[in-house]
Amino acid sequence: MKLLYAIYDLMWGDLITIPLPGGGSLGLSLLVLILVPAGIFFTLRTRFLPVRLFPEMIRVTLEKETSAKKEGISGLQALIVSTATRVGMGNLVGVVAAVSAGGAGAVFWMWVTALVGSATAFIEATLAQLYKEKDPLYGGYRGGPAYFIHSFMTRHFGNKARRWSVTAVLFAVSGLICWCGISQVIGNSVSSSMYNAFHIPPLYTAIALASVSAVIVLRKNATVKVLDVVVPIMAGCYFFITLFIIIKNAPLLPSVFQRIFSEAFGLRQAAAGGFGAVIMNGVKRGLFSNEAGSGSAPCAAAAADIDHPAKEGLLQAFGVFLDTIVICSCSAMIMLLAPAESIDGLVGMDLLQAAMEYHLGRFGVVFIALTLLLFSFSTFIGVLFYARSNVAYLCGDNWASQTAYKVLALVMLFIGCLAAYTFVWDLGDVGIALMTIFNMIVLFPMSKEALASLRDYEATVKQRKQVKTSG
Repeated sequence: MKLLYAIYDLMWGDLITIPLPGGGSLGLSLLVLILVPAGIFFTLRTRFLPVRLFPEMIRVTLEKETSAKKEGISGLQALIVSTATRVGMGNLVGVVAAVSAGGAGAVFWMWVTALVGSATAFIEATLAQLYKEKDPLYGGYRGGPAYFIHSFMTRHFGNKARRWSVTAVLFAVSGLICWCGISQVIGNSVSSSMYNAFHIPPLYTAIALASVSAVIVLRKNATVKVLDVVVPIMAGCYFFITLFIIIKNAPLLPSVFQRIFSEAFGLRQAAAGGFGAVIMNGVKRGLFSNEAGSGSAPCAAAAADIDHPAKEGLLQAFGVFLDTIVICSCSAMIMLLAPAESIDGLVGMDLLQAAMEYHLGRFGVVFIALTLLLFSFSTFIGVLFYARSNVAYLCGDNWASQTAYKVLALVMLFIGCLAAYTFVWDLGDVGIALMTIFNMIVLFPMSKEALASLRDYEATVKQRKQVKTSG
């Protein structure tokens, strides 16, 4: 127990504290010290890919399949799976918490974090494509950090890492721990939301949620088919409802954006010594929400059957944009467009539901509860898709180990609906932090391979455009 909290404090606590002019300080955790510089580094090395190649990201996302025969899932389906796990309760409660603690300016720093995180997402997703392998159990492909870490260690340490690489094993174990912890958090959040909105007893929610999830995850290849339907609907509904609220409150938009940008640079907080809180709440929420660098999304990216590795990298970079710039901003706007007196003194889901009740009446409360249900449900079945590759790396190709982990996650989901165990939640946070550390160990030295793939892809695109022009 003490070891867990020691690791938790090391990863998430303030490792370095920088005093700021006018009072206050900027606390930097180990993860922030790793992920933010990495994002800046990869952004520079890709020559500002998130901005420069944004039109290409859109084109690749909307591109029609050119081959009728695919081995595994498409690049777009891999994006949908990763979006299912990125777009979760963090986009609702997490954003509210960040803005409550850091003010409206935290939204700006979430946007900045997403921009630099997109380049990191490109690097790790491209590497996952480069080192994917055939999946004899589920068909198609599998891979992710455990696999490209293993390849890197094998090349550099030879026979010492022939079957397993210690770093790859640690990544795989950390991922499985993290996703079990997430399962319990999901269960608790959904049951609380259902009780608050509809007064449904937690036991009924637990039985229904675990049963429906079991039907999907225990079948061979039902996960992607379900997410193909659920994710576009849930994200689209949330976006268009927010768009309606924005249009309805259009006269307030200039003051909201003025507040975001003024508070982002501490014009109000600096005097109170709170500038550090503005930055760090936005940065931490952005990092946690888009997962860039954690090594989660590459587990889905590797499963894609796509004609160029860099294409999947661009799709996953676009996924960071969808998660943070679009969905997280929706939650922020819902809250910032509500008058202060309607949400004063509230926190978490209570705050967001109160804001939605102001905008849309009772329908708003019900809508948020159902949105959280869908966001959380899709996250759960999405992380179990991720878990396939890690379980296979650790235990080999057998249904027993795959099924055993799924049953464990379902049990954690069920228990989470009935009670909150903060120890398990903290274990999940430690898991994702350790995943990030082990992933980033090789991401820097291996990034040159992803960059080479990017150059090759850009040359191919340029050649294609020249052929079209000459034709």
